[in-house]
Amino acid sequence: MRFVVVGAGAVGGVLGARLHQHGYEVALVARGAHHDAIRDHGLRLVAPEESVVLPIPVFPTASSVGLEPDDVMLLCVKAQDTVAVLDDIVAVAPDAPIVCVQNGVVNERMALRRFERVYGVCAVFPAVHLEPGVVEASSAPVTGILDIGRVPEGVDETAEAVAAAFSASTFVSEARPDIMRWKYAKLVGNLGNALDALVGREARSGELGRRAHAEGVAVLAAARIDVVTREEDVARQGNLMAWNEIYATKEAGSSSWQSLARGTGAIEADHLNGEIVLLGRLHGVPTPVNALLQRTANEAARAGTPPGSQSLEELARLLDRSA
Repeated sequence: MRFVVVGAGAVGGVLGARLHQHGYEVALVARGAHHDAIRDHGLRLVAPEESVVLPIPVFPTASSVGLEPDDVMLLCVKAQDTVAVLDDIVAVAPDAPIVCVQNGVVNERMALRRFERVYGVCAVFPAVHLEPGVVEASSAPVTGILDIGRVPEGVDETAEAVAAAFSASTFVSEARPDIMRWKYAKLVGNLGNALDALVGREARSGELGRRAHAEGVAVLAAARIDVVTREEDVARQGNLMAWNEIYATKEAGSSSWQSLARGTGAIEADHLNGEIVLLGRLHGVPTPVNALLQRTANEAARAGTPPGSQSLEELARLLDRSA
């Protein structure tokens, strides 16, 4: 079994590095300067216990890897890039298992349109990618929690094998038949990513963060979507993660924060806050805060605005104007 990591950024790069370190065959897929840096110099993993350069093969696209029947595709791109990479994969490997190690809940649905074997991963995984060729992990000895299950439900041999590989590579992982219950809970937790990106980490626990979270909970209830309880989520995480501030950029925040910091021109708000906005419109639940965060985060990404450039006061004024 070879793991093909499509999107070797923060999560994908660290995941690929840990699998490689523990004896698994890995191929990375990366773009632009990040691809070139890994190709020319190797992938540098910075972690609490080490800083190492790993000679992992890297390719510009999944279709250029030379995919084989036993390859497992680990999708680690942002949701806005999922369709393009799925179309690239299906052209050369239509029967490949697709494992979505991604935020949000839309990636699995997009994959199921094209592939029969699709798996969701609920990732609790602090990682940062800001510099070409470098990825940073902040938790040790457990790098992250990566529970996996088949979508829409169930567990099979592939899920068990991937969970075992993750567990052997500094992660905690269980194969779960109800993985989407966990991913919907993670979605609600990720609704503060836009606030983190726009204002700063502390804004997540403020009034707008609480309102965004409350809208998410109300929408999922109205849509009758089954979600794990807070008690289940807290019990699963327990004391497994040991967070360390090792990043070169100490202010480094969520995946959305990193998108603005790298100036990618895109952000995942349409598939986080926007998912709640969509479900709210379908089920008659107002979602003004999530709609504001979705719109404002997209505007910031398109304009190349650095993270932390907004104020809570300005967001509150914008919310009042839209009321």
